[in-house]
Amino acid sequence: MRAALTRSAMVWCMATATSNGKKSDRTNECDNRDFLCRIRDAFGVFARKTSTVLGSAWAFVCAILIIVVWAMTGPTFGYSDTWQLIINTGTTIVTFLMVFLIQNTQNRDAKAVHLKLDELIRAVGPARNKLVDLEKLSDDDLKSLEQEFERVRKTAQGAKAEVEDLKDAASQ
Repeated sequence: MRAALTRSAMVWCMATATSNGKKSDRTNECDNRDFLCRIRDAFGVFARKTSTVLGSAWAFVCAILIIVVWAMTGPTFGYSDTWQLIINTGTTIVTFLMVFLIQNTQNRDAKAVHLKLDELIRAVGPARNKLVDLEKLSDDDLKSLEQEFERVRKTAQGAKAEVEDLKDAASQ
């Protein structure tokens, strides 16, 4: 039920973002879309930009510097419980927030890859269109499909061995 509501909300967002099949200007687009669509879009932009910045080498260097400064202040504060609590609380908060940012960017990337693969499957003539939206199949269906591809792989290996044997026989 929730997935259907989310999907219909996404359709509403996309439908209200355009007028007469053409993209409207930014101010008009923001006026036409509901609040949740704008929040979702803003979070997506924020998550992409933040993950780009925080995934850089400079962010890693800054994190190391923060830890070094914290460690150097240890003797000043007598390695107290409060001193330890500061780094524990800070890292917990950062980790908690980063989980959401990373999950958002991974979900977007995975969705984009799935859509690209779906388009390739759809575009290739002999490909089976039932493989589009494969990620939505049940675990049992995925297992049987995996077994089918395993059989195909073994058959292909056998055929490859036969071809190599024929080549060896022909060269002698």
